[in-house]
Amino acid sequence: MIFGFNTDIKHQDTIYHVQSEARENELLLQTQIFVRGRCIGKRATSYADQAAGTSFTDQQKEQVLRDQHRLVLDAIRDGRVDEVFDKRDTPESLAAIKELDVQWLNAGSVHSDRHLRLQLRVTEAGAGVEGARLTVRFARPDAVPFYSQALTGAGGDAEMKIDVEESALADSAILVQASYSGRAATRKFQLRKVEA
Repeated sequence: MIFGFNTDIKHQDTIYHVQSEARENELLLQTQIFVRGRCIGKRATSYADQAAGTSFTDQQKEQVLRDQHRLVLDAIRDGRVDEVFDKRDTPESLAAIKELDVQWLNAGSVHSDRHLRLQLRVTEAGAGVEGARLTVRFARPDAVPFYSQALTGAGGDAEMKIDVEESALADSAILVQASYSGRAATRKFQLRKVEA
């Protein structure tokens, strides 16, 4: 499984949200660029030819996706974002794309009773999404990553619990991927102790 990349980047007075993901069913590595929740352009790389062979690994796919994500970020920084867009998209097809987002609702208080508790919400264009699949990767130093999945309920909310001692949370990271209707959004959260 490949997790995507999400970056907010500002150029002049505009904040761009860049979202890259692997679209496995279409054999595409896709980057979408949003401004105020509206898709303004996309860039996609097909890996259908490589997938026909057996040697194109998830790590290689992730590196191609990472490079494409960086290319778009560099183009935005340089003020030439229009140059990296695929030209086959119409304004109408772009207007139909809604941004998928993941929020961590209880980020200020996550550990109790020997559990890491995640209250998450998936939204599309600001509204909660029911039936989104959440995949969580909990990574900590000197331990094998732990994976868990859940589906969002009404309002786009889901709760997950992971058995873990509070002392193990230091320097840990949580990667959350939401998948819905063929699209995905990924967020990385770094855990750190809050001083009282």
